[in-house]
Amino acid sequence: MRMKLGNPLAAALCLALSTNAMAAAAQAKPPLREVAVIDDGLFAVAMADEIRNKCDGVSARLITAYTFLSRLKSKARELGYSDDEIDDHVTSKPEKARMRARGEAYLKANGVTLGDKSGYCRLGKQEIAKGSQIGALLKAR
Repeated sequence: MRMKLGNPLAAALCLALSTNAMAAAAQAKPPLREVAVIDDGLFAVAMADEIRNKCDGVSARLITAYTFLSRLKSKARELGYSDDEIDDHVTSKPEKARMRARGEAYLKANGVTLGDKSGYCRLGKQEIAKGSQIGALLKAR
């Protein structure tokens, strides 16, 4: 059956299809890396983990970190991301590489020479003292 453009059924079908397409486009989510609250939160966790692994003078607030990660995941879910989308994001090799590059840039910008334990310790203690999100995930020993 061929529908003519002037056919009311064809017009209604076209309208319904275009409305569905517009609704789907409106619901399209940006990649999680573009959601600042999620990306910045994951960055804080990654930096705190890097600092605590490189500096014997600070350790992790593990319960605080797990609670923070749980809140990030809940926030992502509220924004419409599925558990699979969230897990794919945090386990993605390209995302891990991007986060590593961001972290290295942050360390260098804060005067840390990569691999120099004293720089990591100094930065960790600064983050704790200023009460940043990174610092909230750490404690001085």
